[in-house]
Order: sequence, then structure tokens, then C-alpha cells
Amino acid sequence: MPSGLVALALGGFGIGLTEFLIAGLLPQVASSFTVSEAAAGWLISGYALSVAVGAIALTAATARLPRKAVLVGLVALFVVGNLLSAVAPSYPVMLLGRIVAALCHGSFFGIGSLVARSLVAPEKKSRAVAVMFAGLTLANVLGVPFGALVGERWGWRAAFWAVTAIGVLALAGIAALVPDGAGETRSPTMTGTGTGTSQSDPAPADGLRAQFRAFRSWQVWLTLTATALSYGGMFGAFSYIAYTFTEVGGFSPTDVAWLLMVYGVGLVVGNLVGGRAADHDRDRTLVLALLGLAITLAVFGLLAGSATASVVLVFLMGLFGFAGVPGMITRVTDFAHGAALAASANVSASNIGNALGAWLGGLAITAGLGYTAPLYVGAGIVLISVIVMAVAARQAKSPAQQAEHCM
Repeated sequence: MPSGLVALALGGFGIGLTEFLIAGLLPQVASSFTVSEAAAGWLISGYALSVAVGAIALTAATARLPRKAVLVGLVALFVVGNLLSAVAPSYPVMLLGRIVAALCHGSFFGIGSLVARSLVAPEKKSRAVAVMFAGLTLANVLGVPFGALVGERWGWRAAFWAVTAIGVLALAGIAALVPDGAGETRSPTMTGTGTGTSQSDPAPADGLRAQFRAFRSWQVWLTLTATALSYGGMFGAFSYIAYTFTEVGGFSPTDVAWLLMVYGVGLVVGNLVGGRAADHDRDRTLVLALLGLAITLAVFGLLAGSATASVVLVFLMGLFGFAGVPGMITRVTDFAHGAALAASANVSASNIGNALGAWLGGLAITAGLGYTAPLYVGAGIVLISVIVMAVAARQAKSPAQQAEHCM
């Protein structure tokens, strides 16, 4: 494993912690600034909105800059945002710190995925992306308990000081260990489109016009649509999973924390296994991962009353839910000919999907369909993504699409 990948994974871990740890700190933060729970909730929703905007805006603004330099700048922005949160004298400053930290999120994972794949042989590109995203998946496992533990012992500000320190380490690691020019040149080694055997790595798109030109490809749009739908289905169900556990499965509220860790372990395993599988046959891996997620969510809805089944199924939900992530990212950037804007748009698509899924799941509960309804809604959304991905895979095999991919 190239040491630069470890530095990128550490950056992903820090960014993931920033996103997730706030959930365990909201009561303390609300009490500290004397704001309502709803106002404190903007520290989460404001972060998500900033991710969606920053992913496109910052990637577009830095299109002509060296990618290593951009990554260093993004992590520096992350450090500044968390430092603001750690020292915030008021709620508005705290919210500003969250927004500043979130601006780097989408661009870091978008540009970082292109740099990560350039550090390894092209036939291992999805595995390289999976390694970088391993930091994010580990943060999903550890974020909430980390925030709650540090906040309980030393106060909520200590948690943000710790994340700031992680950011500084990641900044130093990326500056020292990621080679200059990483992600800037085409690799001559042959790699794959759907099967892993026929296409050289795409040359990075140069300039803003070239970045936007990448969106002329139907394959890019189909992949972004599949990403939004798959995330929407999974996180639409996940948003209300605590209610499913307690109101349907019979678990106590104290059980929810370890059940979410089981889900997080599934994310870690799915990410690594999916990255390796995608390097062998990417499109098949994506279709099977999405189909597995749709089936898991539907079965979860049927068996949510069983405690044993719930533990197994929440693990599988995480596994299948993240098994397609590395392949989706390498797929969209392949068909976008290395455009970082397309990779960042993939992150924005996932956040849009999250918001859509959570909204539809909430509507189902409001309609009186019960706390298993988001699971069925999620299964339906993911099933649509299976169809979209199957269509994309079929079209990618056409001579016209293969010619477009080689251009």
C-alpha cells in the first residue's frame, strides 16, 4: 500500500469524524450555547448542505490547479473549520465552523479518489479508492461513540480539538507522502471499464470547460443517478433505523449504539470487498451490490421484529450499501475522462439522495405506515437504481459507448 494512500485515508477519517461525531454532542452543544434542539440540529443539516455546494463549487474553482496542492488546501480548510468550532464563543461562529469544514468534504473525496487511483496500477484502482474511503467508513463506526466519550470526559470542545489535530496530521502526511503530480498524467497500463481488461486510465480533464464537457456522457449521468438512488434508499432507511430497532425489534435505546456499530462494520467490510471485486468486473459488482441492498432492505422490513435477524440484516445493509461505492467512483471518473468535477458531483449526488430518501421515509411514517415503512421505501428506491445500473452496464458494452470511452 503506497504511503500516500494512508495519508489520504487519514484525511478521510478526520473528515468523516467531523460529519458524524456531532450527533453524540448535540445536547452538550445546545446547552452550552443555550439554543433549542432544532437550532442545534442545523449543525448537522447545515453541514450536509455545505457538502453538496462545496463539492461542485470548490472543485470547479480549482480545476486548473495541481491536485496535490488542492488536497493540501482542502485539508487546511478543514483544519480551520474545526478550529473555529473548537474555540467558538457563540452558536453562529460554531455554525460557521461547521460550514467551513464541510466545504472541503465533497472535493476532498472527489479529487482524492483520482489521486488515490493514480498511486497504484490501474487494475487496482477501485481497491485504492476503497482504501481511501476506509477512513470514512471507520469514522462512521467510531464517530458517534468517539464524540460522546470525549465529550463526556473532557467536554464537547475537546472532541473538535482532537479532530483538528487529526487534520493537521493528515495535512502533513499528504504534503509529505503524496507524490507531486499525482493524478495529473495518464497511466499507460491497460485497465478495465466493465470487466477490467480493455481501457487505459483516463487523462485528467484540464480546465473548467473540459470538466463540464465530461457531463455530455450519458454514462456519467446514469452513474450519478444510480449513486443518488442507492444512497437515497439506504440512508432513507438508515435515518429511521433507531425507531425500527426500538419500536419494532424490541431493543432498548441503549442497544442502538452497538447496533449502529454493527452497521458500521458492515460498511467497512463492504467497502473493501466491493473495491476488490470492482477491479475484476466493475459493472457486475455494482449491479449485484445494489440488488443485494434492495433485497436486504425488503427482508429487513419483513423480519424487523426478530432481534437476531435485525443484527444480521443491519450488517448486510452496511455491507451491500457500501460495496458499490469504490466502483461507482471509478466508473463515473472513467467515463468523465478523469474530470474531478464528476467525481465531486458523485459526492453531491449521494447527499442529494440522502435528503430525498430521508424525506420519503419520513412521509411514509407520517402516513401511518409504521416504522418498517422506510425500509420498504428504501428497497423500492434501490430497486430503481438496479434498473438504472443495468441499463448503464448494457449500454456501456455498445460499440458507440466503447468508442466514446476511448476518446
